[in-house]
Amino acid sequence: MRSAIEIGYRLFDTAEMYGEGGAEEVVGHAIAQALRAGDVRRDELFIVSKVYPHNASRLGTAAACARSRKRVGLDRIDLYLLHWCGEHALADTVAALHELVQSGHVGAWGVSNFDVEDMRELSALAPDCAANQVYFSLGQRGAGFALLPWLHSAAIPLMAYSPIAQGSLAGHRALAAIGEPLGLTAAQLALAWVLAKDGVAAIPKAVKAQHLRDNFAAAGVVLSADVLRLCADINGFSLHAAVRCGADERQALEQLCRYITRPPCRPRRASGPAPRQAQTVHRTVCVRARPWPTNGCSATPRPR
Repeated sequence: MRSAIEIGYRLFDTAEMYGEGGAEEVVGHAIAQALRAGDVRRDELFIVSKVYPHNASRLGTAAACARSRKRVGLDRIDLYLLHWCGEHALADTVAALHELVQSGHVGAWGVSNFDVEDMRELSALAPDCAANQVYFSLGQRGAGFALLPWLHSAAIPLMAYSPIAQGSLAGHRALAAIGEPLGLTAAQLALAWVLAKDGVAAIPKAVKAQHLRDNFAAAGVVLSADVLRLCADINGFSLHAAVRCGADERQALEQLCRYITRPPCRPRRASGPAPRQAQTVHRTVCVRARPWPTNGCSATPRPR
């Protein structure tokens, strides 16, 4: 995480579930070190954490947040999410989240792993949800069909976790063939495709310094419409499984990609919209070193 801060990352995502609080302690330790060293100011960081559903009662949410704030060593968590729908009434959880915002212990609140029906129920209770964090990638696009358009209509950002499909797209030969003339790895191309979606931020996992640098570079890339279409049209190459392409398939891909040159893939200019770097984050998920703001189907196969 210290390396991530040095590279330029400023948004960090964690949860009380990750390592049963251990990940929050790791985040807190790294933040404290970086602040003492003068590497970053507190107001430059954006910390996201999540409450377990079984803790998300009216009183339990506040207690869980207090424990999380203690573990990260901060008076305020910038964005606090309900990790997924659980046993407690959603109205009680939302009321508790509003109280945390009013007290200053939380900057904004949101949800995670909510599908369209969940979001409709939530919107009937409160209009100020700040984000919905779900599984979304080239290999798992379910959230893009109905959920993302619904979030657009409600002006709620989608935070995409596992945007490289839990790393499986990093070895995808078709993506590698498309990315090669652009100077991008398969993982960078997959991440840039997610970030090209309006209203979408990404929180890729990274456990090596090189992965951190590659992800950060991908956040500054703008892909042409042709490249985006190519990426979206390679289902025949089993994206989620990341199967190897044979020699004939590789040759066909190279012919398909001949017209792709570096100009369509360009860094963002200093003027205009805020750079995507501010929307890509290093994900710390547990002490074992597994390591925003900005479908009618379930958004994710399992909570993360």
